[in-house]
Amino acid sequence: VTITTRQLVSHLSGIRHYEKDITKVKEEKEKANRALKLTKSHQDKEQKAKEGKGTEDTDCVKQKKEHDSETKSRNSKPGRNNKEFEQEEYYLKEKFESVIESLKIFKNDPLFFKPGDQFLYSTYGFTLLSAVVERASGQKFTDYMLKMFRDLDMLSTVLDDNEAMIYNRARCYIYNKKGRLVNAPYVDNSYKWAGGGFLSSVGDLLKFGNALLYSYQAGQFKNKNSKLLPGYLKPSTVAMMWTPVPKTEVSWDRDGKYAMAWAVVEKNQQCGCCRQQRHYASHTGGAVGASSVLLILPEELDPEAVGSWAVAPPRGVVVTIICNMQSVSLNSTALKIAREFDREKQAQ
Repeated sequence: VTITTRQLVSHLSGIRHYEKDITKVKEEKEKANRALKLTKSHQDKEQKAKEGKGTEDTDCVKQKKEHDSETKSRNSKPGRNNKEFEQEEYYLKEKFESVIESLKIFKNDPLFFKPGDQFLYSTYGFTLLSAVVERASGQKFTDYMLKMFRDLDMLSTVLDDNEAMIYNRARCYIYNKKGRLVNAPYVDNSYKWAGGGFLSSVGDLLKFGNALLYSYQAGQFKNKNSKLLPGYLKPSTVAMMWTPVPKTEVSWDRDGKYAMAWAVVEKNQQCGCCRQQRHYASHTGGAVGASSVLLILPEELDPEAVGSWAVAPPRGVVVTIICNMQSVSLNSTALKIAREFDREKQAQ
């Protein structure tokens, strides 16, 4: 078979994730789909009931529902029911000298499906992608990435190397089987630099998000007297990265699709006075003892007025959260924060 880099970056390659048993993967997918259908069915029934009664929730009732939901989420122990972290390969301690060497972990395993047929999130797909970058660039993948981080002024973003002395490196935590907070176990991430092997800071991730947002919007502004510098990437490149790919899905937002290394929700509104979807791109991160999210909510620019605006890009909201706790769901919180700042900006 042929696997393309586009399939790798959109998780359509068929390469396995941490689970080696395809039967278990299919069972988990079916459970998730059933749960999603039940949730949607329940929401549809509630909506019909409201329409039948001709009433709607008051602000007080809405706040109570949100509070109950948040309380339930807060009281549930993170990481205790996440089966993904039960996989042995999450806790590898072997040090690999190169990304090519780390391919031995999965290179002889069968593909779960024909490339391009189905979506399966795969960290190892990104390990293979890092090997492609290494061969195409003629540099070690880690050297190539660290140079890119320097270009972006992300000076606190480094390899998660256990031996290195890294200033302000945080300790990571998990809940054990008894529900007690303990230190996360030692792991070596050299087998997956591209899929979870870098340490960063909130400040650096904001720089990364703003660089992408600037690149995305730069082509829409008139370059007055050549004062507007080009983006780090071409606008068309970011637009391509943020274009949903068919047959993909996103576990942390059912409205979204996977694009090229990003989850994307497109602007959508079915009917007047109904729920609006704003266009945004995000990605969550999960590691042994840590969780993160980076979310970019671009401002909706008026094509007729954009050329005359004095304020240059980036225009929008970038939210990032890094938490030294395993299995913490952060995307919905980041989206709420982004929308709040966006509403505040529109009200001014």
